[in-house]
Parts: sequence; structure tokens; C-alpha cells
Amino acid sequence: MSNKTILRYTGNQRTNHWLVAILFLMAGLSGLALFHPALFWLSNLFGGGPWTRILHPFMGVLMFVLFLGLVFRFWRANYFIANDRLWLKRIDRVMKNEEEGVPPIGKYNPGQKLLFWTLLLCMLVLLFSGLVIWRAYFSEYFGITAIRWAMLLHALAAFVLILSIIVHIYAGIWIKGSVSAMLHGRVSRGWARKHHVLWYRQVTQDETRAETPTRPITKKG
Repeated sequence: MSNKTILRYTGNQRTNHWLVAILFLMAGLSGLALFHPALFWLSNLFGGGPWTRILHPFMGVLMFVLFLGLVFRFWRANYFIANDRLWLKRIDRVMKNEEEGVPPIGKYNPGQKLLFWTLLLCMLVLLFSGLVIWRAYFSEYFGITAIRWAMLLHALAAFVLILSIIVHIYAGIWIKGSVSAMLHGRVSRGWARKHHVLWYRQVTQDETRAETPTRPITKKG
């Protein structure tokens, strides 16, 4: 059992994640093209300005819908526990890769949990503000003041989202094995024990229960 790997992400979960990542890239580039004239050249990636304006909101809505798939799958694992607060207090040790004395954590560390809820909040703001400024369908129902505030919130949420994704990518590369887990779905037992010991214990206990044969109940006669 010691040489076996642990399943961290199923095929469906990985597919969902990468579809969201692709749509984030496309929606982000198209949004930047519409954000400032200096970046309008990015619209060439989508067939020009008109097509960029048409496709951007649809890509954003689809990204939000697929992101909800990740939320439904992982929201329980992203609840904060008591150890998370202590882990954050010792973040300096984690940054130095000196995790001895750092409280054990579950499937996700507190930084990942903060990122998860930040992404969800940004996605919600982008969705609702985007609907307000979606001229083809909804903006006629809102006044100019509401549209201006929605545009501001949309830009701010997009800025925070892009920064968060940059941090997410950096952390995934920095912690060796994280990117491989999202590509192949499995991690080594040593990786799980080092970075997510509570999750490791839970998974290995579940495996032990599944592999333990049950004894038939016999009646004494």
C-alpha cells in the first residue's frame, strides 16, 4: 500500500477545472481588449471588435456556470477549521518549506480556501455587473448611474480575479506535484502526508476500511 498513489481529482473534476481555465483565459483576453484602446489589438484573436463584444459576455456566463460545478464539488472541503487559523499564523514556515510544527490541514490549506471564496465572490460580482452592462439584452432596464457603477465593479472584480489566478498559478508551480495532480489526478502518499496530512489520514483510513474483508455472521446452533 505504501507505493500506491492517492486519487486527488477525478477525470470529471479535472475536465471541469481546465474548461474553466480555458474560458477564463478567453474571457480575460476579450475583456482586456474592450477595457482600453491600447489593448484593443487583442480583439483580433476573436475576429475583431464586434465579435469580441458579442462573444465576451457569453464566454463569461459559460465560465460562471462551469465554475459552479467546481463550487458544488469542493465547497465542503473549503470550510475553515480550527487548525487553519494556526496555520496562517505560521505561514512564514510554510513559505520556507519548513512545515515541521505547522498544524495539520485537510485537503486544502487556508490559502487555497481563501482563494476559493475570493474566486466565488469575484465570479458573482462579474456575473451580476456583467448582466447590467450587457447592452444587447439587459442594459436598457437600468439607468446610466447603475450601468456606470456596474462597469466599475466589473473592472474591479476582474482585476482581483486576474491577480488571484496569477497567485493560484504561482502556488501551483511552487508546490511541486500540484500541477501534476490536476493533470493526472493522482499524488504520491509522501506528497499528501507532507502537505495535507488530515486529508491523507482520511483517505488512507477509507482505503483500509474498503480493503478489510468482512466476516460472515454465523449462528451458533
